[in-house]
Amino acid sequence: MATLVVTAPPAPARPGLVAPLWHTALLVVFLLAMTAAGAAFQQNAQAHPVVAEPHRDMSRLYLSLLLGEWGLVYYVWKGGLRRTGTTLGELIGGRWARARDVLTDLVLGFGLWGTWLIVQPLLERMLAPGHAASIDSMLPTSPLEIALWIALSLSAGFCEEVVFRGYLQRQFTVLTGGRWPAWLLVAVLFGVSHGYQGVQACVRITIFAALFGLLALWRRSLRPGILAHAWTDIAAGLIRI
Repeated sequence: MATLVVTAPPAPARPGLVAPLWHTALLVVFLLAMTAAGAAFQQNAQAHPVVAEPHRDMSRLYLSLLLGEWGLVYYVWKGGLRRTGTTLGELIGGRWARARDVLTDLVLGFGLWGTWLIVQPLLERMLAPGHAASIDSMLPTSPLEIALWIALSLSAGFCEEVVFRGYLQRQFTVLTGGRWPAWLLVAVLFGVSHGYQGVQACVRITIFAALFGLLALWRRSLRPGILAHAWTDIAAGLIRI
């Protein structure tokens, strides 16, 4: 008599997760490793200052950063979201259905940027002005660098919001059991991932990330944050805000 053998299907990811735990752990380890490397670079630059030199061509650096931004999104999508059947659209919060939605997100995005313009000077008084001096040499000057900076800023606005306020926020919400602990963890991780800019800048960026997280949670969409993030980076490079 034949025996029917029933094979259990592979265990799915934990309910609510948009990717396996190992996938998120690898991403966090990578971000922390980049943080440590950036902090070491900044510390070495402060300990061994170099004589000012003419502006260097930043094109290759911008291109490498551009590839890095999209590489993170590819990692999140290919190795994580596809395993659980989650789409990027779901992570972002849907698409614009009408012109009014676009206008609303534009207003919210620029409102967030305007809020940051008010908060930033207050933080600089309490902490330290500006960012690390070594960052100034990385800002664009030539037409080609300006074009690449804008492309990099637009990419960072989309990619970093998807990775941090989308993917990691969803994962940490399930793992911590609440959206507010997740919101705090994401803000801190986003801040420390900019360790190459110095400690004071990390604190400011953490607060900035917390504001972005609040908007994403309230709006239930990453769209206004993407717009605000992209414009903030563009302004930082072109009009030095």
